[in-house]
Amino acid sequence: MAVEVDENNFHCQEVEFALRESEERFRQMAEMTGEWLWEQDPQGYYIYSSTAVNQILGFSETEVIGKHYTKFLTSQDQAEQQSYSTSRQPFYALTNHYRHKDGHPVFTESTGLPIINAEGKLLKWRGVDRDITARKHFQDALVESEKRTRLIIESSLSAIVIMDSYGLITDWNYQADKMFGWSRDEAIGKRLDELIIPLRFRDAHRLGLKLFLNTGIGPQLNQLLEYVAIRRDGSEFPVEFSVAPLKLGNAYIFSGFIHEITARKAAEQKILEAQVKLAIAQSEINIAQRIQASLSPSAPIKSGHFEIIGYCLPADQVGGDYFDYFFRNEDCLDIVIADVSGHSIGPALFMVETRSAIRSQVNRLGTPSETLGVLNDFLFDDLDNADYFITLFYLQYNITNQQLSFANAGHPPPLLLSPFQTVCRQLDAEGMILGVRKNVFYEQKNTTLSEGDLILLYTDGLTEAENPDGEFFGIERVCELFAHYAQHSPEKIIEALLTHLKQFCQSESFNDDITLMVFKRG
Repeated sequence: MAVEVDENNFHCQEVEFALRESEERFRQMAEMTGEWLWEQDPQGYYIYSSTAVNQILGFSETEVIGKHYTKFLTSQDQAEQQSYSTSRQPFYALTNHYRHKDGHPVFTESTGLPIINAEGKLLKWRGVDRDITARKHFQDALVESEKRTRLIIESSLSAIVIMDSYGLITDWNYQADKMFGWSRDEAIGKRLDELIIPLRFRDAHRLGLKLFLNTGIGPQLNQLLEYVAIRRDGSEFPVEFSVAPLKLGNAYIFSGFIHEITARKAAEQKILEAQVKLAIAQSEINIAQRIQASLSPSAPIKSGHFEIIGYCLPADQVGGDYFDYFFRNEDCLDIVIADVSGHSIGPALFMVETRSAIRSQVNRLGTPSETLGVLNDFLFDDLDNADYFITLFYLQYNITNQQLSFANAGHPPPLLLSPFQTVCRQLDAEGMILGVRKNVFYEQKNTTLSEGDLILLYTDGLTEAENPDGEFFGIERVCELFAHYAQHSPEKIIEALLTHLKQFCQSESFNDDITLMVFKRG
């Protein structure tokens, strides 16, 4: 009997020794792996801790043993995990939030098993914690990055569509929903070509995808292109898109960025139409310029009795100023200068009408005064309806007796300068501008020209031209320059006046038409 008891004791001792030896090997392995091996009593107080706790939490084993496991947890985990020690249920891969001894947060993945004897009594807890702080930070950063990426995709003003190597849609943002009419749930998993590419282009899309997957050649990839897309209701519309491939493992994904350009294409069409209209208008203006140029005297008149020349500088491509000189008969020269209010096409048309009306009087015996009266009545209705008016100065020079007759319809008076004088005399007569009312009387005056006398005729664009300080060129400056260059030819006098005008205004162009004529008696 005693021998049997001794054998049982010996067997128990062997089992107990083997168990201790097994636990010691387990603890040595845990120490080598850097994992924190621990044991807790049934109430959750540490009764054993491996040295790895120092590496993970900064505490020594002695600082941990005897402490309740919740002491090292954050306040949130203390409240949530209070029940684990009494639950008698094992737990696996539980994420714990600890506070390191120096205060910084530590995340561990914890596994714990209850040790229960044959009678069902809870003897202790045994478990292990693995430090996952770095992994947790990486996972959190990855989640945050994915959130930011999702936010960017959803807040993009362009439709963003992502397709896999099989041509199936894997992502679809809010703008794509608005643009094409398919919701994200409806679109994902569908073939992209069947959802947004018109039927006539689908074969080309599939061939292009196959070519890229087989050869890596994709002529339309990574480029901004214009295309035609289709909505859910079947309507087509223009888009601008770019597609970028990205290789993930052995497969590709394709990110498409799509922007609807309906408004832009409409604007481009309007611009094109406007350019065509502009080209037509420019062609018509060129024709108008040639016609207007042909209506002015083509060359100065030079004879033994006199010399006359004129020049017009329009503010726009065609102008409302008009000058003319022509022989009424072999003894009579008519001289006209006029200014239609405004400039460009409208005034230019009235200029043509005025010239035609004047030239129609050539074969009639008419004085300057009579001619202005006829012109006023003839043009009144047209000018009144169009809200334009005309200033005009009319002269007739009799070559035989050197008599000059003139009448004025509200035009700036020409300047008369005798040789070797420095003071100009204005040639003026009473008369209302053309187009204000009918049956107007125009005063006529006469004067005799002496040899070498000069007459300067001009429109108000000359005297009213301004420099950058807002100062007018003015009649006084015109008179001074006219007198200064009186010994030159009429052509040189006009050139000198224009040169000084451009220098004064510091410009080669002007806000109003400028016309000059110089007459010199021989």
